Amino acid sequence: MHKSGKIEIRNKRAGFEYEFLENFTAGIVLYGTEIKSVRAGKASLVDSYCYFVGGELFVKNMNISEYWWANIRNHDPRRDRKLLLNRKELRRLQRAVKEKGNTIVATRLFISERGYAKLNISLARGKREYDKRESIKEKDQRRAAQYIDQ
Repeated sequence: MHKSGKIEIRNKRAGFEYEFLENFTAGIVLYGTEIKSVRAGKASLVDSYCYFVGGELFVKNMNISEYWWANIRNHDPRRDRKLLLNRKELRRLQRAVKEKGNTIVATRLFISERGYAKLNISLARGKREYDKRESIKEKDQRRAAQYIDQ
């Protein structure tokens, strides 16, 4: 396990681009060199999303950098990775994604207490332009209030 603190990789852009409807925590199927890179903090969730293939959920565009110490058997940094959820959650997500405008976005990658890599995913709906402007306005107001309090 990573000794120098908790590993937590966030997709900050997702909160700006999407409105989250429901959150789930999924396990990820990783190779040995991939988990070592995640524990070193060498991963990115920018532009990552989830899709279904034959009733199974996969995450696409999640970048886990190659492990520096690995040999020729290193992993492909951008490969699609299978997510592990229970059947009930998978069915619920599959029904929700069929609705127009819904998608599944990766929001946070972390290492659990037991040492497993977990991915927080959210059922999300894309924000419209005016919703994004509203988000910026709220963030500016919070920042201004925090500045005044100091």
